[in-house]
Amino acid sequence: MERRNFLRAAVIGGAATAFGGAAWAPAFAAPAQPGPGPYGALQAADANGIMLPAGFTSRVIARSGQKVAGTNYTWHPAPDGGAVFADGTGWIYVSNSEVSSTGGVGAIKFNSSGTITGAYRTLSNTNVNCAGGATPWNTWLSCEEVSTGRVFETDPWGVNPAVSRPAMGRFKHEACAADPDHGYIYMTEDTSDGCFYRFKPTTWGDLTSGTLEVLKGTSSQTSGAVTWGVVSDPDGSPTATRNQVSGAKRFNGGEGCVYAAGVCWFTTKGDNRVWAYNANTSSISLAYDDSLVVGGGAPLTGVDNITRAGSGDLFVAEDGGNLEICVITPDDVVAPFLRVTGQSSSEITGPAFTPNGQRLYFSSQRGTSGSSSGGITYEVTGPFRS
Repeated sequence: MERRNFLRAAVIGGAATAFGGAAWAPAFAAPAQPGPGPYGALQAADANGIMLPAGFTSRVIARSGQKVAGTNYTWHPAPDGGAVFADGTGWIYVSNSEVSSTGGVGAIKFNSSGTITGAYRTLSNTNVNCAGGATPWNTWLSCEEVSTGRVFETDPWGVNPAVSRPAMGRFKHEACAADPDHGYIYMTEDTSDGCFYRFKPTTWGDLTSGTLEVLKGTSSQTSGAVTWGVVSDPDGSPTATRNQVSGAKRFNGGEGCVYAAGVCWFTTKGDNRVWAYNANTSSISLAYDDSLVVGGGAPLTGVDNITRAGSGDLFVAEDGGNLEICVITPDDVVAPFLRVTGQSSSEITGPAFTPNGQRLYFSSQRGTSGSSSGGITYEVTGPFRS
């Protein structure tokens, strides 16, 4: 307890300096602590095995190996990272397939009432497509989680062919997030000694060429100013991409990331942390660290994919733990939002909101079977905060 309190005080002090004290206070000024969530307690599991707050409901959208309702598309195995794109008055949910050799991306179209109107493939025959990120120009970046993994830029409408983007580096890609305010794409790397990257396209909106950099800092640094170093050989051969820059800060298992309002939040599963990189001041801090939860009993473990609601709340999916999506509020409270029951051999993936913020999509990657062929994709509706 004494060690936790000491560490927490040190991190909070560093964060206040790095992010300008009061100016940063309204939005994740310190590592979040457990408390009452904004949506109340979880209710008993519904017919789909999902525990939700009062006023929320779930439905199954797709199951791996089965046709998506009303379509001829067979939903892919091991659904992973995903995003939602506006499509007129409706929307499209895209989802990666985290399996070897066939990998790729699938998509489901919805009309304004939430009825499924189509489903199809947008990328095929790639390798272990884990997470990725949406771009402001309405493409989905699908990332391969293998040692020389690539980023593929895909069309959520399935009209334009997918394109490999080698300038964004060859490494064990996990997720990426676009920062239109500063002109960067941030990327995480899922290894125990991975880096946090940013890619600056030569021309914003065109990922053909640009500069790849890694964040530099001390190995133990959890707050304060950081710098960046240029990766000279994005191909990562013969020297691995993450080992080309002296002083690169190591992160323990980079996972999801999301950008909004000058900040890129990203997660590291190896140490159960949610980081905040302030792009305006080139500084880092911690939004959550399970070892800093006062009194123990951390509600969020196995941190993985992350998304952000219009309210500013972060929704973080668990790979492990008790299969929850937890919410971290801007006033530093962390609490369960939902729990998937009866699927202990799975993980939660691909959380993403519709444009109006009233529907949340996510998957249980291995479902009740515990295998990649058992994935289940869900929709949750209810009174989300705006």
